[in-house]
Amino acid sequence: MSKLLIIVDMIKGFVNEGAIHDKGIANIIPETINYIEKFINEGNKVLFIKDAHDEDAVEFNDFPKHCLKGTSESELVDELLKYENDQNSIEKNSTSAMFAPGFVEYIEKINDLEEIVIGGCCTDICVLNLAIPLKNYLNQVDKKIAVIVPKSIVETYHAEGVHDREEYNEMAYKLMSQSGIKVI
Repeated sequence: MSKLLIIVDMIKGFVNEGAIHDKGIANIIPETINYIEKFINEGNKVLFIKDAHDEDAVEFNDFPKHCLKGTSESELVDELLKYENDQNSIEKNSTSAMFAPGFVEYIEKINDLEEIVIGGCCTDICVLNLAIPLKNYLNQVDKKIAVIVPKSIVETYHAEGVHDREEYNEMAYKLMSQSGIKVI
């Protein structure tokens, strides 16, 4: 039986620089590294999902321009770079990795997959928009694969008076739990 760890959007454009970054997201990097190393040491796979938009991405109608393809904003944070290779990284152009080219095919190629663990940012946007559709997909194709979101490796941003980090994390945890995702 195998497991997969998916790390969503732990990239410079959300952690270090750019229009919508929040340095507070960096707080989950040490525990994320612990998870990555545990998965690698156990012979399991790690997949990195990275926001990488074209200059005229439709998503910019809803969010400020961010994480342009080919810029430093769309690169993994430095602490995670050593774990990335051309086999374990997928770019996305929306808030849901489910629709990224090659994502479902990547999942389908893993034999005996029993567990998918999801970490990264933002809990209430890209993590949520991967976890729930992924659980729905697995249900649709009758695959009994646990989807797990550890609170210690997910985080969202804080914007005073607009987006309270704790409140939005809690809402995301509840929505994912209601969808059959194990939030631990």
